[in-house]
Amino acid sequence: MENIIELSGVSFMRDGKKLLSDINWTIQKGEHWAVLGLNGSGKTTLLNMINGYIWPTTGSIRVLGQTFGKTSLPELRKSIGWVSSSIQERIPRTQLARHVVISGKYASIGLYEEFTKEDEDKAIHLMEKLNCVGLADSPYEQCSQGERQKLLIARALMAEPRILILDEPCNGLDLFAREILLKSVEELAGDPNGPALIYVTHHPEEISPVFQKTLLLRRGEVFQQGDTSDMIEKTSLSRFFEHEIHVEWRGNRASFQLV
Repeated sequence: MENIIELSGVSFMRDGKKLLSDINWTIQKGEHWAVLGLNGSGKTTLLNMINGYIWPTTGSIRVLGQTFGKTSLPELRKSIGWVSSSIQERIPRTQLARHVVISGKYASIGLYEEFTKEDEDKAIHLMEKLNCVGLADSPYEQCSQGERQKLLIARALMAEPRILILDEPCNGLDLFAREILLKSVEELAGDPNGPALIYVTHHPEEISPVFQKTLLLRRGEVFQQGDTSDMIEKTSLSRFFEHEIHVEWRGNRASFQLV
């Protein structure tokens, strides 16, 4: 089976401090992964490394069959969509929502290119898919936090990426907006022609079974990885958080309580 991402013995040091240590992680085609870790666990460093913005101190990285050091990283990044709060903050406030989505084709913050009717039709289709097409003619600044996250996911999909990274997508959302966004993510994961999803969070209750695999990252090291059903359970999470956790499944999602 084709490997989408392969990290072998990857470590990263900055200013004499080891931020990642001996990371071994493989994502195979057809898999969707969640990455769970508390603040400071190394999640952002790991994502920057997958995107080729920083280089491992030791170890090797292959993404979409391309070995880092033997490929054009700017070209490779065109196949990776990344949705994060840092991008949201840079979007021009007065830009129309549909133009925000179209800009994803050009990997630009803001739309400065001439676009086609086909581009616009594709943007509308993606907004329909994410249940936010009613925002098409709304200025970005008038959209709620949850609506903006949906627009950024649609924007990332404009370039037809093979990998889509959702970096803490529910940050700042209220309960209802979070559940609406998670439902859209689940629907996206169900698309057999869609990208491989990597959902990064520090809230285990956001991880649904559409993410078949989960990586537990703690203090820059892989604590455990494997089937989500084995990771999101009382024993694993109690050891991971170093505190006893009670886990209760309700439907297809787990809820958590400190004991």
